[in-house]
Amino acid sequence: MVSRSKKGRRPGASNRVRIIGGDWGGQQLSFPDAEGLRPTSDRVRETVFNWLQFHLAGRAVLDTFAGSGALGFEAASRASSRVLMLEKSKRVASMLEENRRKLGAEQIEVINRDARTYLSELDEQFDVVFLDPPFGKGMIEGFADLLEELGLLSNEAMIYLEMESGLSPQLPANWEIIRDKKAGDVRYMLARRFQ
Repeated sequence: MVSRSKKGRRPGASNRVRIIGGDWGGQQLSFPDAEGLRPTSDRVRETVFNWLQFHLAGRAVLDTFAGSGALGFEAASRASSRVLMLEKSKRVASMLEENRRKLGAEQIEVINRDARTYLSELDEQFDVVFLDPPFGKGMIEGFADLLEELGLLSNEAMIYLEMESGLSPQLPANWEIIRDKKAGDVRYMLARRFQ
């Protein structure tokens, strides 16, 4: 069994993620060490983006806890028209912005703010949302409800959720779980919003 650090990675693991597919497939992106930052693994991302393959092109995407940017950059690489990345850590957000410039990704906007505060000021709707908050803080349910309350989801929006494997969150009644898997200590699922 491989021991994991507080960040969820093997000690000494490289602080790099690889974009799997799309225009920037194969590109390596760096990210700094930060408490709670645990990039979605290549294997999980490959599954998730297979699930989302027909829901990204030309769509608006919200990455609520961007971290390494693995999910948001992957969505942009696969022709999403807009990707809004929210990241609270200034150091992490700076690296996201550096990676955005490196790729020439004009469709990505990086915002260095607390997600809850920023979302409450936002007047926009998204077709795909990545909800992957830090583990151990019980944030999934609150943010799922917040997205609904603030009207940030388009009709039939797709919501990707990533959490500790033992969690069974209470999600809004109009979210239907269409995929649900586990990989090690991570549970990940895809929900579809309906009216």
